[in-house]
Amino acid sequence: MSVNQNRISRWYFGGVASSMAAMVTHPLDLMKVLIQTNKEKMSLIDTSRKIYKEQGALAFYNGISASLLRQYSYTLARFGFYTMGANLIDTRSMSSKVALAGMSGYVAGLIGAPADLINVRLQNDVKLPPDQRRNYAHAIDGLVRVVREEGWPSLFNGASMCALRGAFMTVGQIAFYEQSKDILIDYGCPQRMDTYIVASVISAIAATALTQPIDMVKTRQMNSRSGEYKGLSDVVYKTALEGPTAFYKGSVPALTRLGPHTVLLFLSLEFLRTHFGWLPESK
Repeated sequence: MSVNQNRISRWYFGGVASSMAAMVTHPLDLMKVLIQTNKEKMSLIDTSRKIYKEQGALAFYNGISASLLRQYSYTLARFGFYTMGANLIDTRSMSSKVALAGMSGYVAGLIGAPADLINVRLQNDVKLPPDQRRNYAHAIDGLVRVVREEGWPSLFNGASMCALRGAFMTVGQIAFYEQSKDILIDYGCPQRMDTYIVASVISAIAATALTQPIDMVKTRQMNSRSGEYKGLSDVVYKTALEGPTAFYKGSVPALTRLGPHTVLLFLSLEFLRTHFGWLPESK
C-alpha cells in the first residue's frame, strides 16, 4: 500500500467534495424538489422540458447559491463530525459506523436546516407563477428576508425532519460507503477508483431507500405557506391521503440525482484524502 493511501481525511474535506459534486448534480436536485412539491404526477423528462421551455437553461441552476451554502453547513458538519469521531473511537464494526454516522447526521441536520429551507424555496420558485414567487436574490438574501418577514424561528421550519433525514442520510452514505469499501478491500479489491465507485453506488442506493419518505415530508413542510399545514403530523396525514406511494414520489429523480452526487462526492473525497490528507504520524 502506498503512503498516499494511508492518508486520513481532514475534517472539512466532506464539505469541499460535496460542493464539487453539487455543481454537477444541482439540476437533478432541482427537478426532484419540483416533482415532490407538485401534486400532479410529472416525469423527469416532462419537468425538465417544462423548465427549459418556460425559463431557459440557466433555470436549472436556480438556487445554486443555497445549495452550496447547504454543502458548507450541513454536509461539512456531518462529514466533519464523523471524521473527528472516527479518529477517537474504533469504527471497524458496522454498528459503530452506524451509531457515529447517525449522531453526526442528526446534529448536522439541525445546523444545516436554514440553508436547506432556502434551497427548497429557491428551487421551487421555478414552477410558480411570477406573482407567487419569493424571488430571493441569493441564499443570503433568502436568510435575511425570512428573518425579517417571518421571524428567525421560521429558519428552522422543518428542522426536526432535517435532523432525522440527516441521520438516515449519513448512515446510508457514510456508514454504508465505509463498510462496503472495507469489505471490498478485505476481499482483495485494490484501493483505487473502481473500488470506490462500487462502494459509493451501494451507499447511494441505501441512502435513497432510507431517506426518501423523510425527504418527501421535509420538502413539503419547508415549502409550505403559512396555514397550509398544522404541523408535521398534518403534512404526513395529507401526504398519506394521496396514497402510500406518495412518500416515494420523486424516488427515481432522487436516486438519479443522489447516485451521481454520491459517486462524485466520494471520488472527490478520496482524491482530496489521497493527495492532501494528513499522515497519522504527522497529525
